[in-house]
This record gives sequence, C-alpha cells and structure tokens, in this order.
Amino acid sequence: MLGVIVNTLTVIIGSLLGLLLKRNIPEKITGAVMKGLGLCTLYIGWTGSLKGENTLILIISMALGIALGQALDLDEKLNRLAMKLENRFKKPGQTFSFAEGFITASLVFCVGAMTIVGSLQAGLLGDNEMLFTKATLDFISALIFASALGIGVLGAAAFVFVFQGSIVMLAGVAAPFLSDYVISEMTCVGSLLIFAIGLNLLGITKLKVMNYLPAVFFPIILCFFM
Repeated sequence: MLGVIVNTLTVIIGSLLGLLLKRNIPEKITGAVMKGLGLCTLYIGWTGSLKGENTLILIISMALGIALGQALDLDEKLNRLAMKLENRFKKPGQTFSFAEGFITASLVFCVGAMTIVGSLQAGLLGDNEMLFTKATLDFISALIFASALGIGVLGAAAFVFVFQGSIVMLAGVAAPFLSDYVISEMTCVGSLLIFAIGLNLLGITKLKVMNYLPAVFFPIILCFFM
C-alpha cells in the first residue's frame, strides 16, 4: 500500500498548493485556465480512447453502464453531498463546483493503464515504481486542476486511495481477470468519459458523467464473451 499512500499524499499536497495559488489568481485568469484544462482533458480522453481494440465492447459497456448509472442516479447522490460541502467552503462570488472538480480529477487520476497495472504490481510483487511515477504526474495535475476547479480536486484524493487501494488489496483475486486486453478496453471506455468531461469544462455539453462511471467496469465481463 506504500505506493497508494504516496500517490494519495501527492494529490493532497498538489491540491493544497493549487488552492493557495487560486486565492491570488483573478477569476478572469482562472476561467481562461479552465478552458485550457478543458482542451487538455479532451486530448487525454481522445488519445486514451484509441487504445481499445473492440468497438463493440465500448458500445455495449457504455449502454449498460449508463443505464445502471442512471438507475442508481449516482450524479444526483454526489451532487447532494457536493452542495453540502459547497455551502460550507464556498465564498460569495466564487463559481467553482465541488462535484465538477471531484469528478474531473477522480477520472483523470484513476482511469488508465498506469493506475491498474501499477496497483496490480504493488499488490502482487510489492513493486511500487509505477505508482511512484504516477504520483509525480498526479502531483502536477492536482496543482493545476485545484487552481482552476477548486476544493473538489482535493476530495479526489479519497477516491484515489479507495480505488487504487482496492486493486492492491484484491490484486491476487483481480489479476486473472485484468489481462492486457481487458485493461486496454477499460482504458478506452474510461478515456471516453474523460473526453466527455473535457466537453463539460469547455461549456459545450452538460453531461452527467458520474452516471456513466459504471461503464468502465463492464469490459471486465464482456471481454470474456467477445
């Protein structure tokens, strides 16, 4: 779990530094930076989505995942929590959304081969090198995202700890199901969600991406049949 703990701490430290920077940055500049982050998020999502090999798995995973997410209404549940936290931390005149920062950062930090493979290596072999590398990247990302999106990015540290920690703890059980093929398809689906977040950041769409999140896990099942 050392790699997971280090990764979580780097997200926390990066987010705190980003929040400190945010206090001294005019809202006009923050808004421009957010648009830039939207473009970067589109790029991350697009390049990651190209790693998939079976378009049918992507389509079915999205259809089933969105249906499940809508039925559970994950977005609404998160936003209820977010509103309580926003009312506590938000100051007059601020426009940040806790949910937006949390969802954006959580997906960017946790979707991808580096997260899954690094966690499996840590759990099976005690090798934390990949997670340490990811921690460095996440530190920089957390700093930038927090300076633009606010305190919701800090909350993503909890998601990083739970998501990666779960894979590490269940590595012995999960490893047989997470082949390179499965990881590629999961990365493809997750990256498409990141692309959707980029569209939201640019104000092009208002997609409830949290309701799409279950789609990331359906390739684990579908890859055995397709």
